[in-house]
Amino acid sequence: MAARGVIIAIAFAAGVAAAWLALPSLRGFGGSFAPSVAATKQDAKADAPARKPARIAMDDERIKLAQIDLQPVGPSVVAKRLSVPGAIVPDAGNVAHVSVKLSGTVAELHKNIGDEVAKDDLLAVLESREVAEAKSEYLTARLANDLQQDLTSRDKFAWEGRAVPEQQYIKSRNAAAQSAMRFSIAKQKLMALGVQEAEIAGLPQAADGSLRNQNIRAPISGRIAERKVELGTAVGRDSLETELFVIVDLSRVWVELSVSSTDLPLIKEGQFVDVALRGVADAAAGKIIFVSPLLDKETRTARVIAALDNRNGQWRPGSFVTAAIAIEQRNVPVVAPLSAVQTVDGQKAVFVRSKDGFEKRDVVLGQRDGQNVEIVSGLAAGETLASSNTFSLKAELAKPGDED
Repeated sequence: MAARGVIIAIAFAAGVAAAWLALPSLRGFGGSFAPSVAATKQDAKADAPARKPARIAMDDERIKLAQIDLQPVGPSVVAKRLSVPGAIVPDAGNVAHVSVKLSGTVAELHKNIGDEVAKDDLLAVLESREVAEAKSEYLTARLANDLQQDLTSRDKFAWEGRAVPEQQYIKSRNAAAQSAMRFSIAKQKLMALGVQEAEIAGLPQAADGSLRNQNIRAPISGRIAERKVELGTAVGRDSLETELFVIVDLSRVWVELSVSSTDLPLIKEGQFVDVALRGVADAAAGKIIFVSPLLDKETRTARVIAALDNRNGQWRPGSFVTAAIAIEQRNVPVVAPLSAVQTVDGQKAVFVRSKDGFEKRDVVLGQRDGQNVEIVSGLAAGETLASSNTFSLKAELAKPGDED
């Protein structure tokens, strides 16, 4: 037992000695664990990514090279809109069907399909026995009327001088009235056949061979959408072709919309409409000019028509469009284009132009209206921001930089 106790004592002494030999190593780490925790924090901070800067240095030349557009912001109107389908159709008041009112043959064609024409441009020339007879009748009535008016003037002068009896003057005056009436009827007949008044006035000086010609002129300015005859085509009555051309003025077009009966109470004439081709971001503004009081029996929708300016020729009849009708509008202090807004670290932000570049500004968005959006906070009226290609500015923020 004494020997066993000696062995335990020796083992305990050896353990104490080993612990004492290890103590300098522990002291080499600072003698405590607190400095080790601090070192760990410092290493973690060194390994963390640099904080993203709020400003981006960029001069005017770099802005131009980056194709970044600048736009000042300010007050505007935002609207709650109802989106409905529609189609582009010609303005019914700007379509002319050029028809003939007599029998004849197409002798000349001066315009073809697709040609631009102005009002009263010569489209075609017809040869017609009917118009030749009407012109001859007019010239005869005109000559007879001129002679009878001269005779009546002489008889009036003679009657006033007591050279002829009053009965002769009365008879002459009645004859003058009848000749004037026949002359007027002959002129009206020519006008009914489509001969313009300026051409009628020039008939006494016209060549004899031109009396059988009937000039067909454009009633409106526009573009020839259809030409239905060829040279030598017989036209006129008796089941023959009467329509020669269709002219369409597309400087203004209609947008024909279908609005459901449930949405119809929100629609009124005079409301503004943003019209866009399907799949195209750009839109144009129009105005509702007609709301049908009738519903379609099958679809239970009403026909609504908006007028749209088309002087640039962008809108082609037959195109399907989407129309956003402004049913509720309000004024807001700051409106910005949606293209200016980016999401940075989960927060909506814009890039405001500063003296040396751009400043990222967190914003709170409000109501959206088409390609614009209300800025509730974070931006003041009058400030200028990047409105296009803002993703490149967002990418600049993602680059590592020195800590401020």
